[in-house]
Amino acid sequence: MRKKGHDRFVAFTFGKAETAAELDAVYRFRYSVYVEEMGRYQGTADHVNRRLVEAEDEHSWIFFAREGDEVVATGRLTWGGDHFSDRQIRQYSLRSFLDELPVELMAVGERLMVVPKYRGTGLVEDLIARSSDLVGGHDVRIVFGACEPHLLSLYLGMGHRTYADKNINSAEAGYLIPLVSFPQGADALLGVGGTSGVEPPAMPRCFEPILSGGGAVLSPMLLASGEYRAEVHQALEQLEHEGISAFDGFTDDEEERCLARSNIIECDAGDQVLKKGGAARNVFVVLGGTLEVRDEERVVAVLSRGDVFGEMAFLLERPRGLDIYAATDAVRVLSLSAGTLRKMIAEDAVVAAKLLLNISRMLCARLIKAT
Repeated sequence: MRKKGHDRFVAFTFGKAETAAELDAVYRFRYSVYVEEMGRYQGTADHVNRRLVEAEDEHSWIFFAREGDEVVATGRLTWGGDHFSDRQIRQYSLRSFLDELPVELMAVGERLMVVPKYRGTGLVEDLIARSSDLVGGHDVRIVFGACEPHLLSLYLGMGHRTYADKNINSAEAGYLIPLVSFPQGADALLGVGGTSGVEPPAMPRCFEPILSGGGAVLSPMLLASGEYRAEVHQALEQLEHEGISAFDGFTDDEEERCLARSNIIECDAGDQVLKKGGAARNVFVVLGGTLEVRDEERVVAVLSRGDVFGEMAFLLERPRGLDIYAATDAVRVLSLSAGTLRKMIAEDAVVAAKLLLNISRMLCARLIKAT
């Protein structure tokens, strides 16, 4: 395949890693992204050989994209017919699905990553599509996975859906949002499992949270037209009466443009919303609850309704400098897409100026409060 990138055409080779050399190249690539770039899996990676290998690799399909001899993207698919690990069953809340569906129809997709220079180019979508072609005759109808908050709009745009009442909070991987996709379309699950023989064919009960738009995330891609905006607008109106808001002085139209590809994420006490060293650049607005900003074990600041966080990484284009945890249950944060904000700065100067001015005022107020 040839894809245009960096003002030239780039040739990619896609395949399934099967030889020792191919697997070693993937494990080393994982190490470069997860351990060296993102600072994760420090306790489980093989630092001597610079490899990141996991137990699930033994019985999973591992896919890659290569540019010449260099691995530039990879992902792993664990087929239910080869069994899921206890960690996967727990992390993706699979028990209710396993109770109703043939395990051979299910898979878990993980460790999907792309080299920095090709992020945002469509290589992720291409790798997923090629992976589906390479699974052979396996009748996979539902794939579970997860993503970081800043990637949620990307995956929702590809047809994935949220489904879990609680997001994943992993010490190694950070804060992740569980997702599900249907390679053959959702209708391929009509009449399977416990609904077999029912007329007309029905959807298994375990899919009710998915089809109803349930989960710990609200998104304009999941809710009916206007419902998401009404949810956000109600929260923003409350903020306007409580002090400086990131959206002070915005018209309804300007607010809507700024909220494009945003999401509302609900967190429980103890959830690590941002991890120090993370490469994501999303900006967050606290809509409810309390969060703590921590430097290792020391609490250096407390965030409450109306506060903005994540703006330093966005403005300075640096990794996250501190950890942020939900300190109470029912924390709600508005996640603003870094890509949308960058585009707005380039193409929508009036709205960008208002937002950046409000963030500057909030930073000043934070400094005054700290002195």
